[in-house]
Formats: sequence, C-alpha cells, structure tokens
Amino acid sequence: MSLLETIKKRRSIRKFKRKSIPEEYLEEIMEAARWAPSAGNLQSRKFLIVKNPQLKHELAKAAYGQPFIEEAPVVVVACADLERSALGYGERGRNLYCLFDVAASVENMLLTIHELGLGACWVGAFDERLVAEILEIPSTLRPVTLIPLGYPAEKPSAPPRVSVDEAFTIID
Repeated sequence: MSLLETIKKRRSIRKFKRKSIPEEYLEEIMEAARWAPSAGNLQSRKFLIVKNPQLKHELAKAAYGQPFIEEAPVVVVACADLERSALGYGERGRNLYCLFDVAASVENMLLTIHELGLGACWVGAFDERLVAEILEIPSTLRPVTLIPLGYPAEKPSAPPRVSVDEAFTIID
C-alpha cells in the first residue's frame, strides 16, 4: 500500500484483541520513532514501553478512566526531553520544539503500527503529573501522549475531513 493509502486508512483504535505483540514489531515501531525528524537533530524525546498490567491500570486511571488504555497489550508513553531541547534552543526549545519532536515520532509510530496490522490511539487526555508519578519520570521529561497499541478488535470508519480549500490557503 502507498504511504498516502496508509495515512488515509489509519484509524484510532480503542478496542484490542487479547493477543501479545511480537518483539520484532515493537522493534520496528521503535525504529520508526527514532528516525523521525527533530529540531536541530537533538532528538528531544524519550519513550517508555509499558507492558506491566498494574502500571497500565494506573495509567488508565490517570487518563480519566479510559479503559482501553488498560486493555491494550502495550502502552507507549511518549515524553518530551525538555532540557535536551533547551540546550539548543532555550525556552522555545523547552516549551515548543521538543513537542514537535515527540509529535513527529508519534506519527511515524502510528503509521508503522497500522502498516504492521496493529492499531493504536493517540491519547492526550490524562493527568501529566500523575503519569509522571506512576512511572517515576524525572522532571526533565514531560509526558506528552499515551499510545495504547495492539491488534484491533474494531474497524472504525473514516471520520469526515475538512476540504483542501478550507485547510490550505495558497499565497502567491
């Protein structure tokens, strides 16, 4: 399938089969994240791969009770490395560029996850402080998103998109 087809067919998955993910799939997902572009090539991101059932339970609670987080075989916690980005770009790096770095990596991961026949959801609704506490994340890292992933147990249809004309303005 072409990259554009992969982009168009990827969906947020919130129901997972009780089936473990092969380690080689996780390795491929990690490689995709690692090769994303980053501001100044500082690679200001860190990922925690959570498989522990008790920790996933706690993460689901920290995400305001979203049960699919706990039900996924794996939850990736994507963190921005605030200090690494600040070394190159000061406050703008600490407050913005590191978030770009995480976002680019997460999109690479989501597309790779879909290509492998897995499903995932980009979750932003959670208590950052509580997630950091649960996983003992140092203050130099900021949890940006949770990504529960596994084999999909649902096939959602495509949501509507705004038109190209609405999304883009061409300035000559």
